[in-house]
Amino acid sequence: MGQAGATPRHYTPEEYFKLEEASDVRHEYYEGEVFAMAGASVSHNLIKGNLVAALRPLARKQGCRVFDENVRLVISERSFYAYPDVMVACDPADRREAYQARYPVLIAEVLSPSTADYDRTEKFKQYQQLASLRHYLLVSQTAWVVEWFRRNEAGQWIYTLLTDPGSVLAIPDLRLELPLADLYDDTGVAPLRLTPAPPAG
Repeated sequence: MGQAGATPRHYTPEEYFKLEEASDVRHEYYEGEVFAMAGASVSHNLIKGNLVAALRPLARKQGCRVFDENVRLVISERSFYAYPDVMVACDPADRREAYQARYPVLIAEVLSPSTADYDRTEKFKQYQQLASLRHYLLVSQTAWVVEWFRRNEAGQWIYTLLTDPGSVLAIPDLRLELPLADLYDDTGVAPLRLTPAPPAG
């Protein structure tokens, strides 16, 4: 009969913050447990950079700021802290924070094989607790695919799937018009093939 697995160590938020200050690796925090975040692939990094580059000049004109994955998000005080790949925050209160944000209007996650299901389900469920959040983007790093969730005035989430090579991610309240071709520029990621390739020869 095998031995039972070791009980995971539980950290207080204060212990977690000290760990983050001393560590070169970022960790997410959920109800006392700490999870190290894996390094990103080249395509992941380039897609994230293209999105940040597109958002930053527009955000500045509106008094907003764009954060990449090194800024912590407070999802639930003393319970859940995470590091989204990209955030846009417009609330003045976030300018008083040194290491984290609390009121994002947009969150984007570049999907990795190990986290895609989590980002699409449980993590999105947690993100929906943020009253400020209006846009959630799931960006594939294996094909030109963007899933856009937009919260309307009634609080309902509207789903838009962008897969056509000529598609443009247009978010009027952020004044963003980003062609998928620009989002995936220089990444080596190919558009989604909707039909089988013809046989060679």
